[in-house]
Amino acid sequence: MRKIREVLRLALGAGLELRKIERSLLVSHATAASYIAKAKATGLSWPLPDSLDDGALERLFFPKPTSSSPRPLPDWEYVRRELRKKIVTKILLWEEYKNTHPDGYQLTQFYELYNRWAGKLDLVMRQEHRAGEKMFVDYAGPTVPIMDRLTGEVLFEAQIFVAVLGASNYTYAEATRTQALQDWIIAHVHAFEFMGGVAQIVVPDNTKTGVSHACRYEPDINPTYHAMAAHYGTAVIPARVRAPKDKAKVEKGVQLVERWILAALRNRTFYSLAELNGTIRELLERLNTRPFQKLEGSRQSLFETLDKPALQPLPETPYVFAEWRYARVGIDYHIDVDGHFYSVPHALVKKKLDARYTAATVEIFFKGNRVASHLRSYRKGKHTTTPEHMPSSHRRYAEWTPQRILRWAATIGPETEQYVAALMESRPHPEQGFRAALGIMRLAKQYGKERIEAACKRACAFRIYSYRGVASILATGADKKEGKRESPAAPVILHDNIRGPGYYH
Repeated sequence: MRKIREVLRLALGAGLELRKIERSLLVSHATAASYIAKAKATGLSWPLPDSLDDGALERLFFPKPTSSSPRPLPDWEYVRRELRKKIVTKILLWEEYKNTHPDGYQLTQFYELYNRWAGKLDLVMRQEHRAGEKMFVDYAGPTVPIMDRLTGEVLFEAQIFVAVLGASNYTYAEATRTQALQDWIIAHVHAFEFMGGVAQIVVPDNTKTGVSHACRYEPDINPTYHAMAAHYGTAVIPARVRAPKDKAKVEKGVQLVERWILAALRNRTFYSLAELNGTIRELLERLNTRPFQKLEGSRQSLFETLDKPALQPLPETPYVFAEWRYARVGIDYHIDVDGHFYSVPHALVKKKLDARYTAATVEIFFKGNRVASHLRSYRKGKHTTTPEHMPSSHRRYAEWTPQRILRWAATIGPETEQYVAALMESRPHPEQGFRAALGIMRLAKQYGKERIEAACKRACAFRIYSYRGVASILATGADKKEGKRESPAAPVILHDNIRGPGYYH
C-alpha cells in the first residue's frame, strides 16, 4: 500500500512521467499505469482523503477476483535466463507455460510479447538534464582522517558526501563520520538547504545505505530514504548497476571535489568534523565560483539562472531522521524496537506492524493508521507499556502492588500477612508471588479466616511458600493439628556432620 501511495503522489502530486515513477518505486510500467488509471477512474486526486486508509485503498485497487480474469503473462525474466542455456528453446518454454496456464497465450503471441519485452532491455537512457530536474549524490573514494588532539592518533576516517545538480553542475560537499543511513540522510537534508530548494529527482548510486538490495532492474529503496524523499516532495531513482552513463554527472562532480578540495587538504590536520566542514565550505565556494574553461560563467552563475528558479521550495520544517522497521506483535502485545519492547493494543497480537522511530519517539502503524506512540527508551530488554493496551484482566492485575497484597493479607490475620510477605520474598521478583497470593484470597472465602491463619502458620513452619502447599494443608485438614498436643521432642544432637532438617527444605 505504501508503494501505491507513492505512485499516486509522484503521478498526481508531483506530475512525474510514468517511466520515472516505475524506476523510482520498483514497479513495472504496466503496474504503475494501472494504479494511475484506477485512481483517475475513481476520481482520486492528491492528497488522498484522510478517510482512505490502507484497508480501503487495498479494497479499491484489489477487489475480489471475478470469474473472468485476464490471461496470465509469463515470467519474462525467467524465460530470458532459461534461453541462455543451449539446450532450451522458446517452444519448450512455451509448452511449459501452457501446461501451467492452459488458457494462456498461443505460440505466436508468446514470441511477439517476449520480443517486445526483450527489445526494451538494452535501450540507452539519454542524459537530458533539465533545470531543477535531478540532483546526483554519492560518496567520494578518498577520506580525511580526524585526529586526537592529545595523542595524535586517528579517531576515524571522515567520509565525503557529494551532491551535484544536473543542469548547472552546482556542487555540494560535506564530511560525515560514516556512510551509515543516519549520516546519509542528514547529508541530503544539508544539501537541500545548501541548494535552497529541492530537485524533482534524486539519483544515488546503488549504495547499500540508500538501496537495500542492488539490482539492475529493481533496486529496493530503503524505507527511511523514501520517507525523506516524500517529506521533500522528490523522487529517488537509483542509477542502474553497471550503467556508467546514469551516474556520469556525479562521478564528474566527485572527481572535481577530489581534485579541488580534498587535494588541497592533503597536508592539513583536522581535529573535528566541524573544523573540516568549515574548511570544505570555503573551498566549495571557490569551486562553484571558478569560471568555466570553455563556457561563459561558472557553476554559481548557471545555478542562479537555470537550477535555482526551477527547484521546488523547501518544506516549512526539515526532515527529522527516522528509521522504519517491520515488527510482528508478540503474545504479550509488545513489539521489539532496537532491543526495547513497546506495547500496542492487545487486539493486534500476531499482526505485522510498521514502526517508525526517531531519537525521541516511537510510532507504530497498522495498515497506515497510527495505533500507538511512545517516548523512545534505550533500556535494552525492558518494557514500555500503556495501560489502555492491556486486556482488562491484565490491567486489573497490574494495579496490584506488594503493599496492597500485604494490606489485604493483614485483614485475614498476622500469620497470613507474615506468610504472604515470606512468599513474595522467596521469588526473584515480588510480582511473581502475586498470583499465589490471589489464589489464597479465594481460599479464604472457602475455608474462613481461622483455618487460613492456621494453614499459613503451618506452611511457614515447614517453609512451604506456594499456593498449592497452602491448598494441600487445608484439603487434608493438617491445619487443624496446630492446636493439638504433640509428643515431647527428642533432645537435639549438635555435631558438625549433622546438617539438620533445614538443609533438605
